Amino acid sequence: MTEKKPVSGAAKKPAAQTTAKRPAVTKRPAEAKATPPAPEVPTRRSTRAAPEVPTRRSTRATSEAPTRRSRRTAPETTTLPPAVDSLSPIGDSIETTLDMGSGPVPTTIAELKALHTTEIEIPLSTGGVAVMAEAESVESAGQGEYELSEVPTRRSRQRGVVSSVPEPVSMLTPDRVLEVTREVIRPEGFPNNAIYWSSLGFVNRGDSPAVLHRKATEQAMSRRFQGGSRYIPVLTRKGGVGKTTTTALLGMALARVREDRVIAIDANPDRGTLAERFPKSTDKTVRDVVSQAASIQSFTTFSDYVSRDGNRLDVLASDTDPLLSEAFDENDYNVVADIVAKYYSVVLTDCGTGIVHSVMKATLERANGLVIISGGSFDEARLAAETLTWLESNGYADLVRQSVVSINTATQGTNLVRLNEIENHFKSRVREIVRMPYDPLLAAGSVIEWNRLKPHTRAAARELAALVMDGLE
Repeated sequence: MTEKKPVSGAAKKPAAQTTAKRPAVTKRPAEAKATPPAPEVPTRRSTRAAPEVPTRRSTRATSEAPTRRSRRTAPETTTLPPAVDSLSPIGDSIETTLDMGSGPVPTTIAELKALHTTEIEIPLSTGGVAVMAEAESVESAGQGEYELSEVPTRRSRQRGVVSSVPEPVSMLTPDRVLEVTREVIRPEGFPNNAIYWSSLGFVNRGDSPAVLHRKATEQAMSRRFQGGSRYIPVLTRKGGVGKTTTTALLGMALARVREDRVIAIDANPDRGTLAERFPKSTDKTVRDVVSQAASIQSFTTFSDYVSRDGNRLDVLASDTDPLLSEAFDENDYNVVADIVAKYYSVVLTDCGTGIVHSVMKATLERANGLVIISGGSFDEARLAAETLTWLESNGYADLVRQSVVSINTATQGTNLVRLNEIENHFKSRVREIVRMPYDPLLAAGSVIEWNRLKPHTRAAARELAALVMDGLE
């Protein structure tokens, strides 16, 4: 009896349905034909990463790019031109090639001249652009060529370094050769000058207010004019109020400061005394100038007819004979005025008391400014005010508004009147008012010496001169 073996489930299946598992076979792909690699098209990202293309950041980091410290220590290094930024808006793909040629970097003028051109090619997507830069030769003012490291500089000259090569003539300048010295302006006037000397010159507060006022006055007096002489008549309707004295003081103050010539003419037909206030150097008068006018062709010839004092003021006297002085009329004054206009910039005229005289008409027609003299008494101030009224009514209103009134406080009765009220009246009609103080030298009626006058008298004369000059055009 045979023993039966158990049969598995797999054995129960038919033979046709059972198949053995085989390992998976992968198909070998067909070998692709060898094709040449596509040319790399530079993109914006590739140009940023490409080490061959210098960028703005890479040019800063390279050893060839000079820094401020490297330029100080190595002045002979030649700086290469910066590369074109890859982010340029010219195109998306830019390739820069800088061809400086083979060999070392040129460091001298001769090597730069040997390198004639430098080509920079920038191929774009639309075409190519070539930039040509010619290297210009640099010469030192036609005096030969120097190496870049041997050219003398201003800093090296200040350090006392002698140039190793001959310097060009253009390096020899006045600033280099001449020694500049600073002038120390010492202050004037107390107490600033005392402070300056007591501090051994370390504390300089400048001039005192009084000195500053004096310098400003002198600057106004020295004002220059264009277009011929300026005529300034001094007049009043009353004698004995200081008209001639004021004319002399005004002329002295101007002549001491101004660089041009100043003359005072005595045109008083009633025997003027202007020449007696100065040292006389000639006996000639205005009558001699009129009779010899044709022969006066130079200032040297005219100088024989005038007297000059120590202040450089020229004075032309009138005739001492009243009959001859009365004959001095409008035509004679015009002849004298035409002659002095050739040689003088400022012409002062000491007029007479007769405002209706023909000389007064010629004087006012030439006048550029006007000085009215008034005394400190009531009647003298009243006559000066009437003089202004007569001038305004005869067509000289503009001249009156620009005139200056000088109040002589040395006359009698000044201490009994209110000078402020007199000044207020004239201020409403004229441009400026000046008080002329009492001075014993002026009261003597003799020759006036400027240096012997009181300080307040000289200051008043300068103030009057500055105001008169300010009103001239």
